[in-house]
Amino acid sequence: MKRQKVCFELQVFNSLNELSQERKELIKKAVEARKNAYAPYSNFQVGAAVLLNNGKVVIGNNQENASFPSGLCAERVAVFQAGAKYPGETIRSIAISAASKRHTVDKPVAPCGNCRQSISEYEVRQKSPIELFLMGEVGQIIRCASIADILPLAFDTSFL
Repeated sequence: MKRQKVCFELQVFNSLNELSQERKELIKKAVEARKNAYAPYSNFQVGAAVLLNNGKVVIGNNQENASFPSGLCAERVAVFQAGAKYPGETIRSIAISAASKRHTVDKPVAPCGNCRQSISEYEVRQKSPIELFLMGEVGQIIRCASIADILPLAFDTSFL
């Protein structure tokens, strides 16, 4: 038997003021998108903003449905829309912001497993990392250099 340790490094920012103007703007767009989320069942609103290599920003927010599996997370709404609207364009960054109508979300929120897998598909396909900026509605912001950091041992096309 052989043991291996899988770990990654992330950056933690205490406020938006510690980020570049481009990153602040991306996060602000995720927050704006979050405010328009359709989340009548969970009352948990998520917004995502995808920055493409061409400088365009594509947004998404969670869209719930009374038939719960039929809803879609903000991250996938934004990534799929970017893929449909700008096919072949490289995704540089994704900012994600979450808030609850029940309490203050004061720590960064990471994508769910389905969203991690979907973002990973794009990262593998474009052969370059997608950086993530994660935040709640207040508090710290976490930066991950790649979706691979938070989805080690990902399933991809190399297995097919």
